[in-house]
Order: sequence, then structure tokens, then C-alpha cells
Amino acid sequence: MKYANVIVDISLEKLDKTFQYRVPEALRGKLAPGMQVVVPFGSRTLTAYVLELTDTEELEPEKMKEILGLSEKAVPIESQMISLAAWMKERYGCTMNQALKTVLPAKRRVKAREARVEQAPLPSEPAPPVELNEAQRRAAEGICQDYPKPALLFGVTGSGKTEVYMELIARMQAAGKQTILLIPEISLTYQNLRRFYQRFGDRVSVVNSRLSAGEKYAHFEAARKGRVDVMIGPRSALFTPFPNLGLILVDEEHEGAYESETAPRYRAGEVALERARLAGAGVVFGSATPSLETYTKALAGEYGLYRVPARAKAGSVLPQVTVVDLRQELKEGNKSIFSRTLAALMEERLARGEQMMLFLNRRGYAGFVSCRSCGAALRCPHCDVALTSHRGGKLVCHYCGYTIPLPDRCPSCGSPYIAGFGIGTQKVESLVHKRFPEARTLRMDLDTTGRKDSHARLLSAFAAGEADVLIGTQMIVKGHDFPRVTLMGVLAADLSLYGEDFRATERTFQLLTQAAGRAGRGASPGDVVIQTYNPDHYGIQTAARQDYPAFYEEEMRYRRLLGYPPAGAMLSVLVTSRDEPEAQQEAEAIGREIRQGFPDTAVIGPADAGIARIQDVYRKRLYVKHPQRDRLFQVRRQVEAAHGSFVQMDIL
Repeated sequence: MKYANVIVDISLEKLDKTFQYRVPEALRGKLAPGMQVVVPFGSRTLTAYVLELTDTEELEPEKMKEILGLSEKAVPIESQMISLAAWMKERYGCTMNQALKTVLPAKRRVKAREARVEQAPLPSEPAPPVELNEAQRRAAEGICQDYPKPALLFGVTGSGKTEVYMELIARMQAAGKQTILLIPEISLTYQNLRRFYQRFGDRVSVVNSRLSAGEKYAHFEAARKGRVDVMIGPRSALFTPFPNLGLILVDEEHEGAYESETAPRYRAGEVALERARLAGAGVVFGSATPSLETYTKALAGEYGLYRVPARAKAGSVLPQVTVVDLRQELKEGNKSIFSRTLAALMEERLARGEQMMLFLNRRGYAGFVSCRSCGAALRCPHCDVALTSHRGGKLVCHYCGYTIPLPDRCPSCGSPYIAGFGIGTQKVESLVHKRFPEARTLRMDLDTTGRKDSHARLLSAFAAGEADVLIGTQMIVKGHDFPRVTLMGVLAADLSLYGEDFRATERTFQLLTQAAGRAGRGASPGDVVIQTYNPDHYGIQTAARQDYPAFYEEEMRYRRLLGYPPAGAMLSVLVTSRDEPEAQQEAEAIGREIRQGFPDTAVIGPADAGIARIQDVYRKRLYVKHPQRDRLFQVRRQVEAAHGSFVQMDIL
């Protein structure tokens, strides 16, 4: 590479301003993005950061100045972050500027009043370390012995993964190293953070999406200057500029919240591994229901695998799970949303003054149609995903475009009871009041958690015993610990089971397992009732048994059969245009070019995206399959070069 594009100032306002220099012969092959170099700049000599290397000159070569040499200064954290940005640019197909503004998000110039740091209610005295049980101790010891090899901490709900995290953080602290703990935004509650404050006091800092740019900058500056050892937050905490990073912990690593939906469309787990590699640090993924990708790597030995198989709290055991067949309830005349089993248990809990949760499983809901008599959902014969109901009485596959008219009767059993599922949390709450007038309820959904801190206030009110029943969608099943909750009712397990994408069963298993884990976490035993029209489905049955290995084996058979990740790799290509014929023509052209240029790949589609139009922009999608991800990176680069203004691509 003959030329280097550099920046001489990494403040956010100056990231767009780059300068190009000739690379001297002595440095060719030795430079890489993120390296510090010395350059002539006007009448001065300055230190600059290499952003990218290229053979394309932006100025006439004779007018271009030459890099003077490598900087002899110690490499600061900015070099690591710029190297990370360069990796993200290649990995996720974004611009260098988009990547830089993600990894260097803090502004240098902020108003003084913005730079305040939110202080949690810190305990007056740090709490002593919690003594680990045997399984926790073995996991912590094994992770440390294999450090910095990545690890999966695989523990059932309530097994005490947090205690293992704190032990690892303490060991990093003793070695003079810092730790980043990633937590899904929805779990950033005082209840979950309190133990870290008690253990590490003011050496802990917390960031969240509600902080202003100035507040986040203040937190990150505290980390940069060594005033804190632990940064806790959602995926953006991954870019904390710790100078001596030792460990990245990714709690609930399976959560979709770790995937960015805007450019760069990165996955926090993947970026954590690269950040750790650059820093010589370790990564620990933690989950009771790890993603198939992570568990596959652990089984293959790419990650260490450490199991914590039992609940940590003395006397606490996994709850008793009952799967209720709603088909049978209907046959026997019960048309209520509450099965007879669930209703009886609710009455019992109310009489005993215990608490319960009702979970409406709407994640992944995309208007699928199923039979209330036999439980069968209408699926695409080519892609084995649920068909989605559209206006005009059509059912459509959003992978390949397969379309059929909405039938009057179930194709499997002939029943006329075939329809979508339309109940919401407000309706559930009104039905609870009607059936159990004495029950005090709280509802937790997008309508009730829209205001700042409303999420935390609702959870605090429930923890304080101000309600008997907490009703909500997936946000109520994420990591909360309420000792008085002894009953969890899952009202409609099928809603996510028949989502429109190939991961629908995996996500259902994760949700149901996490939901079941909310019950019986105290001294009193817990019950879980899973209501479904398909009680024999392996996703339902294995979740009821909390049997992840059995689920993994069954699900991987399906993935191998159809070449879905992690058995293979898949590229999603989203084509957009304000003109629908243009979007369709462009998508068809991309499909033809991929088939001709990469005949070893399988191309599916194009078809309408799940949401076919947003703000008058039409959306068409194709999928490209191949056993190896590297081949799909080649496909993506070619499509970007030819159709970049029309496409958005993700390698799944």
C-alpha cells in the first residue's frame, strides 16, 4: 500500500477530516490501522493515527507529503480503538467514519452542566466477598487457569453466575487490570447492580442509554484515568477506554439486545472477542440458555466450557413445570385464556399472599396463522418457517416469497378454528380483574414503560409487594429476582414458536427457560404453567425440563438439514428503494449476479421483507447460504461494490 489516510485529532468533531500521506518504502508492509506515526503538518511535526492504507491517491503524488516514521511514544488506548474500528469496517461492511464514531463515542467539548456523573446510592461500607459454592469455585478457577482463552459460563437460572463474575472481577482488580461487564439494557436495574456496588464501591461505574453525551464522556474519562476498575452497561460499554483491560464479561450473551440495528450493525459478542484480542484480555460469555453459535464453539473446544448445574441459594430448586394442552381445554369447553390448572394455582397463590407473573410471549410475533384444534401452524414447504398473514387474505414466506391464500379450514385436520392470535397485555389485565377481582396487578409493556425510570419504578413496586400479579411481555422475564414469586404463567408459548425466521424455536426455548427461572427463587417452591397448542414440540418440552443439551441436539439436526447457522453461514441482503418496481428489479439483479458469480452458494428470494414498506421505502430481501462465512464476505464485498446505495447486508 503506497498511501495512508490519517487523522491528527480524534475528537468526535474532527473524525471526518482525514489527510493522506505517502508511505515510505521502509514502512510498506509494516503499517496497520491504529498505529501512531509522525507526520509533517504545516510548519509542525505531529503525531497522527493511521486509519486505512490504500493504493488510490487523493492528491497528486508530487504534492503529497511523506510519513516521517513511527511514533516512539507508548501506544495509548486510542490506537487499540482505531484498530478495532478498522476491523469493524471490514467485518460489518460500514464506513470507517461510522465505525470510529461507534468506538470513540465521547465528545471532547461538552457543557459543564452536562458533565455530571450519575451516582448510584452507594452503600456506606463495602460488603465482604460472598463465599462461592463448589461449582462456582471450580468455574472461576478453570476460567482463570485457561485465561485469556474465551469461556462460556453455562449455569441454570439462579445458579449464581453473578457471584462468579464478581470473583473474576476481584482477581482482575488484584492484578491491576480492569473489567467490562455487559448487561442487556433491560437488566440495568438497581436490584441487579446493588451487589456490585456493595462489593466494589466507587470503583464501579455504570453507563446506560439515558445518559447524555457529556455524562457518558465523564464516565469514560474516569475509566481512562484509572478512577474506576469496572464498567457496567449495555453494548456501548464495550468501548470503555480502559488502559489495561483484563476481562470482558457478556452476561445473558444470547440476548438480541447485543446486536446493533444501525450501522455498523455489529454483534457485541464478536466485537468483544476482537477488543480482547487487541488488549490481550479474556472474554467470558454467561447464560443459562446460550446461543447455538456460542455453545457450538464451546463444544468444539474453541471456548472453555464451565457448568454451574444447580441453584446457588440454599433450599432453592428449579420449579415444577406443567405443560397445558390448550387444544384439550377447548375440547372440554374452556375458552378462557386461563387454563384450569393455571386458574387454580392463581387462586391458591392469592390465598397464600404470594406473588405471580403472567408472561404473554409475543416476541417474534409476525401474524402467523395456526389451528386451535390440532395446533398446526401454516409453514413454508421450502424454508420451514411460519407463513405470515397479509392483507387481502394472503399467507407469505418472507424468505422465498412462497404465497398461498388464507384457507378456511386447517389443511391438517379440517377444523374451522384457524386464525391468528390477537390478545395483548391490556386485555390480559382486564381478564385478570374480571376473574380475580381481589388481585392487585401491575402491567409492564411498551405502554407503561415509556417514561424515564418507569421500568425501574414498576419493578421496585412489585418487589415491595405492592401488587400480586405482574403482567408483561419478555421484559418481565429478564434476570429479575423476586423471592416471593412462586408462580409463572406463560399464556401463549406458540406466539414466538412460529415466528417468521429460522431462530424462532431457539428464541422460544430461551424465553420459556428464562421465564421458568423467575419462579421459586426464594425459600418457597415454585410452579410454572406453559400453555400451548403444540405441547409435544421439542422446543416446549425441553424448556419445560430445563434441558438445554437435549434442545441443542434436536435444533442442530434441523439447522444441519437446511444449512442454517451455525451449521452453515447465511448472508441477509436487504434492498431498499422509494420505487417498488426499482427495488424488485434491483433485488432480482443482485440475485442473478450472485448465482452467476458464486455458483457454489444457494440464493433464496427475493421476497418482501417482514415489513415490506417503512416510511414509503420499499424493502425486498434475499438470503445467500454457504457452509463457510469467508465465502459470504466475498459475496458481500462484490454486492457492495456494485449496488452499495441500495443494500444493507448482515452475515448471520
